[in-house]
Amino acid sequence: MYFTTLCPIICAMEIILYDCHSNSVSTIKPEIPPALTLVKPTEIPLAVPHSINFKYLGYLFLLLAITGTAFVGLPVVIPAIQSKLQQKAPVFPVQTTFGQVLNQQEEASRILASEEAKKYGVDTTFSIVIPKISATAKIIPNVNPADEEAYRNALKIGVAHAEGSKLPGGGGTIYLFAHSTNSLANVSRYNAVFYQLKDIEADDKIIIFFAGKKYIYQVISKQIVAANDTQWLTSADEERLILQTCWPPGTSLKRLIIIARPV
Repeated sequence: MYFTTLCPIICAMEIILYDCHSNSVSTIKPEIPPALTLVKPTEIPLAVPHSINFKYLGYLFLLLAITGTAFVGLPVVIPAIQSKLQQKAPVFPVQTTFGQVLNQQEEASRILASEEAKKYGVDTTFSIVIPKISATAKIIPNVNPADEEAYRNALKIGVAHAEGSKLPGGGGTIYLFAHSTNSLANVSRYNAVFYQLKDIEADDKIIIFFAGKKYIYQVISKQIVAANDTQWLTSADEERLILQTCWPPGTSLKRLIIIARPV
């Protein structure tokens, strides 16, 4: 009984034989049947999974996406690259000087003056406008008040600027004179633009257009003086505008003087 139980165990154990002469131990291993020979894992052929096909399909989609992006983006990218590589001309900062600013302002002022002068029916070369009495006229410059023939010819077409007096914007006295006749015969012969100068009062405005610019003067005084009173022709320290006409209208007995200063 005991033998029968231990026999399988003994058969499975290694048999150790002792060699008394060599004092060595020999180990005898049982042979493993060929059917039980182990095969290395690397030697076992593996089946190719079906998922490998989806991997290549993903690569294909990625390639198509890159191609599409390049097709759409290159028309934008290429000009940008060319612009970067192209040599650019130097751009210098625009510097506006004080003189340029003044010139721009003067030009704008001239345009406005020209537009306003057209509304009054005059030009900006040398003209006078008195809104209070609706008087407008051309001014003839440098007329000699002592030369009767000269100033009579000038007064046929406008208002005379006394020779030797100043011009608008130049300081001193600007002296203008014209007829104030109320005779129909004289009106046909002369420009009686100053006939209603008697209605002018203090603070009324007088506009002078000269050399493309507009000058505004404000009336400060109105006086009646002797015909031979020439003190008004003398220049003053400050700029002033003097308008002269005959008084009473249609006579040469006295003179009506209007004095105005720049606004």
